[in-house]
Amino acid sequence: MIIGVCTLEIYLPGVVSLKEKRSIVKSLLARVRQQFNVSIAEVEDHDSHGRAVIGIACVSTEAAHAHKQIQTVVRWIEDQRPDLPLGAYEVELL
Repeated sequence: MIIGVCTLEIYLPGVVSLKEKRSIVKSLLARVRQQFNVSIAEVEDHDSHGRAVIGIACVSTEAAHAHKQIQTVVRWIEDQRPDLPLGAYEVELL
């Protein structure tokens, strides 16, 4: 069993309230859950207006498949939400 884990930093330019941030992040998380078979949640910077840190995880029998699935999710976020610039992200296979 291989577990793929990704920590992804997302910038939220122009967001001035936590309510607005929460709305954007919740919508993004719900869309990713619908589109892909992964677990996803906001994992850091809950009180920061301009940035969110998202954790993505998937389980597979092959490391290559887990890594590809995570990369596909990250590319999908980039394509679907060009208004939310992505910062650094790190993929780990456990």
